[in-house]
Amino acid sequence: MSELRQRFYIENCPVRGEVVHIENVLQTILAQRDYPQAIQILLGEMLTATALLASTLKIKGRISLQIQAAGTFKWAMAECNHLGELRASADYEEDPRFFQAENSSTVLKSLVNPVLFINIEPEFGERYQGIVALEQESLAGCLMQYYDLSAQIPTKIVLASSAERAGGLLIQLLPRNSEEEQQRVDEDLWPRLTLLTETLKPQELTDLTATEILYRLYNEEDVRLPEVEQLKFGCTCSKERCATALEQIGIDAVRETLEFQNPITMDCQFCSTRYSFTAEEALGLFGKHLS
Repeated sequence: MSELRQRFYIENCPVRGEVVHIENVLQTILAQRDYPQAIQILLGEMLTATALLASTLKIKGRISLQIQAAGTFKWAMAECNHLGELRASADYEEDPRFFQAENSSTVLKSLVNPVLFINIEPEFGERYQGIVALEQESLAGCLMQYYDLSAQIPTKIVLASSAERAGGLLIQLLPRNSEEEQQRVDEDLWPRLTLLTETLKPQELTDLTATEILYRLYNEEDVRLPEVEQLKFGCTCSKERCATALEQIGIDAVRETLEFQNPITMDCQFCSTRYSFTAEEALGLFGKHLS
């Protein structure tokens, strides 16, 4: 049960959904830094949300959620690709508010000019970025507002996380095939399903299996379950990407860095892998060699 994504459909109805559970991946990510409890919870919710949203995309590529703000909280980011590989990190200055907060909503309320970016990056094709003002009390509320206003797809999302595990559920209302179906679904089925979804308690979402959750919520519906998908931790860092970053800052900046740091070391914020470049390697990126 630790890392999975379970899709589900309701037979003969334009409704689809996902249930996600994350445990080992979350603990791997939280072990990279001594995060306050509230930021641990926020990262768990962001990880779960990216896994849910990634499954709605029919592309090879990745989707990421990134929160940016002014002040002591700099950013938090979570990412999931089409292989079910997840990673996440956050950067912030020491602030007593973060250590005193008990949940992610308290952190979100404390942010200065926060913005949520939804980035979709296919392997081939044009990238897309959606921008959402963090006006709702929860991350789930902000994402639902995005779907309502931008994507115009009726969506219900519930997220829950602790320092040990995280869980989430998403249901979406797809285009209806006829006016008769639209009236039946919009006036009866969809309001009933969203109301049932709201009864799900956070601990149920993190501790129960996907099949138990779906039975508790929708046992009167004909729910269909495709094969479960496994999720895992995965980082896209590499020495080649670090080399590209050095090339982008330019040879003058590299030479300046070498004066106080030789070799140049670069640490991945997601997995803590360290990459080193000797002076010869770093200058060699620009076709220069030590004499």
